Amino acid sequence: MAACGRGLSRAMGASPFSAWRQAHSYTRGRLKPEYDAVVIGAGHNGLVAAAYLQRLGVNTAVFERRHVIGGAAVTEEIIPGFKFSRASYLLSLLRPQIYTELELKKHGLRLHLRNPHSFTPMLEESAGSKVPRSLLLGTDMAENQKQIAQFSRKDAEAFPKYEAFMSRLALAIDPLLDAAPADVEAFWRGSLLQRLKSLSTLKPLLQAGRIVGARLPQYYQVLTAPIAKVLDQWFESEPLKATLATDGVIGAMTSPRIPGSGYVLLHHVMGGLEGMQGAWGYVHGGMGALSDAIASSAAAHGASIFTEKTVAKVQVSHGGRVQGVVLQDGSEVRSRVVLSNASPQTTFLKLTPQEWLPEEFVQRISQLDIQSPVTKINVAVNRLPDFLAAPNTPGGQPLPHHQCTIHLNCEDTLLLHRAYEDAMDGLPSHRPIIELCIPSSLDPTLAPPGCHVISLFTQYTPYTLSGGKAWDELERNAYADRVFDCIEAYAPGFKGSVVGRDVLTPPDLERIFGLPGGNVFHCAMALDQLYFARPVPLHSSYRSPLQGLYLCGSGAHPGGGVMGAAGRNAAHVVFRDLRSM
Repeated sequence: MAACGRGLSRAMGASPFSAWRQAHSYTRGRLKPEYDAVVIGAGHNGLVAAAYLQRLGVNTAVFERRHVIGGAAVTEEIIPGFKFSRASYLLSLLRPQIYTELELKKHGLRLHLRNPHSFTPMLEESAGSKVPRSLLLGTDMAENQKQIAQFSRKDAEAFPKYEAFMSRLALAIDPLLDAAPADVEAFWRGSLLQRLKSLSTLKPLLQAGRIVGARLPQYYQVLTAPIAKVLDQWFESEPLKATLATDGVIGAMTSPRIPGSGYVLLHHVMGGLEGMQGAWGYVHGGMGALSDAIASSAAAHGASIFTEKTVAKVQVSHGGRVQGVVLQDGSEVRSRVVLSNASPQTTFLKLTPQEWLPEEFVQRISQLDIQSPVTKINVAVNRLPDFLAAPNTPGGQPLPHHQCTIHLNCEDTLLLHRAYEDAMDGLPSHRPIIELCIPSSLDPTLAPPGCHVISLFTQYTPYTLSGGKAWDELERNAYADRVFDCIEAYAPGFKGSVVGRDVLTPPDLERIFGLPGGNVFHCAMALDQLYFARPVPLHSSYRSPLQGLYLCGSGAHPGGGVMGAAGRNAAHVVFRDLRSM
């Protein structure tokens, strides 16, 4: 604690926020009046799209509204001396092709893999012991079974089969992530040439079908049923079911008891890092370091990246084709194509002249489900949390569970459902679901010596409170205090360790990061807004009704998470279209 105090006082004396901003606010390239392609927004998908287009010889410029690149994958020093992954905070879903093709390791990307990766402490005392039980899961299956057997020997035996079952489904979904959705309309209604071309888009679906095979009905149920129902068929112990169910509701305004929550679960288990399926890790230097690596790869091949350059409007020619963008300062930048990494709502309802879009399309975009349950709280502490279920060492050094995603208020799926019901009544959850991560447990560069940064991904918090009331400072702090009280119950002394905090409710996430409704996926990852229908039916191929305008962000297939697939896929679609012009 004393070491942390010395480090903090040094950091506070140097006005570090301005230094951090200066180091990470940059312009790469001189602004020119014309490019082949313009990308709106330097979120990770936009940067990925720019990197691929530039490598393919398409002269590309990226315009970012904020002072820092990365969108939600950003590192910011909100509290002096503490560097936070302010929005997104973990890496797993990044497509392996992007990691290798863009040479991200060469451009400075370093990862800290987590093992174990999940820790669920209990509040109640176990029989014959004053220490509450906990569930610790990692890559060692035998150790996992030993942990699960504390609650159910039957579940311990079933767990390897469940993991194999889910891994096979993730393997089947995998080919669908790296290509535009199958063009069914072209296959049925297009010309002979269009039909022949559309056959190639069906290949990933056929691959998925071969992998799933005769177990299609069981897998169909995973994608459509409430995840609680699926887990009930596999397990009997609530701590295990609730821990697994959190991945089915994280970031989504849904409950484990609502149909469709199974896909969100799958979305969070189908990743991997450095060849390890399902692995999650921290980015060295915070999530902004990933965005910096992608930007470095793009710039190395000639892409121009500009911060604090807000796009005000997409320009359209008299013939009804995109011809560039207008910046907020009035500058006009011409281009053959425009890719938007902004949300579908911002792209089509705010930036695009409405007269060039079909009325039905605009209506569908305006009706997208953007509900978000998330309030993100970034916390600076002067010592590690000391959990009753896994006490700290006398020296206070990080233990294996400190590197995990720590699930609080997750001992029972009923707790998850009740937290959701509170939000449906317009109230922040009385016992919020809390995912607590401590990236500084593996990356000490994020905080002064002895101190730590903590990420709290919490839900459920409605965008608008009961009675139409908006979030204010009083409500924001009251909710954060409630979250801290919950953590204090599991780790006494936590509140006394807090140096500072940054509380981001759904409206804050919308205002700062441009996430509509605060939704981290741009729009809900519900079955009616996926694959063929993302963002809306007949427009899932990254192309829009306006010729030359494309989506490349999380609102396009395959959706949210720090995956990069939408940017990569969109870039290849754009390149093919440019060649055919």
